[in-house]
Amino acid sequence: MSEGKLQTAVLGLNADGQLLLEAARQIDYFQIQAVADKDTNLAEKIAAEYECAAFDDYRQLIIQNRLDCLLVAAGMHSCDEYVRMAMKKKFNILKLAPAARDFEEAAEFVCLGEDEDIKFAIANPGRFARSFLALREFLEQGRLEQLFLMTAFCNAGDQPHQGWQSDPKLAGGGVLLHNSYGIVDQIMWNFGMPQQVYSLNTNQAQDKQQRLYLAEDTAVVTMKFADTFIGNLIASRRGGIGPREEFLRLYGKDKILTVNQNRLTVSDGLGQVSEELKYDDDQLVCMVKLLENFALSILLPDKNELCSSGRENLKDMAVIESAYLSARTAMPEEPARVLQMASLHVGKARSI
Repeated sequence: MSEGKLQTAVLGLNADGQLLLEAARQIDYFQIQAVADKDTNLAEKIAAEYECAAFDDYRQLIIQNRLDCLLVAAGMHSCDEYVRMAMKKKFNILKLAPAARDFEEAAEFVCLGEDEDIKFAIANPGRFARSFLALREFLEQGRLEQLFLMTAFCNAGDQPHQGWQSDPKLAGGGVLLHNSYGIVDQIMWNFGMPQQVYSLNTNQAQDKQQRLYLAEDTAVVTMKFADTFIGNLIASRRGGIGPREEFLRLYGKDKILTVNQNRLTVSDGLGQVSEELKYDDDQLVCMVKLLENFALSILLPDKNELCSSGRENLKDMAVIESAYLSARTAMPEEPARVLQMASLHVGKARSI
């Protein structure tokens, strides 16, 4: 660390990796020292723009640099061993969602980060969107009485995804893990883990045998939070079904609250709107706020609590893991059991 700036590198220069770079450039706390991507030309082009070193070998970036932070946008299948190497060199890690390919892998990273006394954080920029912050305040003030139903919707639409994301072995999962993580995080952040999860998953393969070799592109997940409060999540990423859309809708005694990235609306059962809040937050605005929180949690930890730590995200991963397990067993599953069993498996039976 020099002049109060965190020496930083970015692993993976896909669109999300470039968003991370642009956000970091807008914050005085980061000094971009290096970037890496398997595409040599892309790495060199981006490095020239940011006046930093370029690598097409993730391992060499870790070996040749002394960093305070590593921002990870690459798929975990391509860099898991290098992220572990970075953590053992005391690099603080910010990983774009999802936290890992499955719960067990996420728990291992969390425990390694705690053993090395570094930050391991997951990027959930939706937590910094003013519409979702307004939702949180609305709930904390008790303005939605007798909440009994929640519905969440995520349509990835025509958003392109790389071929490896359809391979369950490389990706760990499909639309639930890679496209719906943000809305799952909002549910866990505001309501905690459900007691039970039941899920139906499918994909567009023509027969059952083919479907076994592809990650799900459509899913319906039902969640039981209490005897009087249930919810569901509908998610899809099939091409040709319109633009990306994501929202959370809550039903209470006499109010319906709907929130997305830029708007919070309160209405009655007849659809009459009584309150509407609009914001112009985009992905970059939220990512800047997220990176600022991450940087300050390292520079001034006593005054700045890390938002969206890896350990906190284990709850998100437990729910997603339970959904995948339920889709295989055709039975409801309990996320709390996933937390307990996986913690014991990695030898870290801690309270989560």
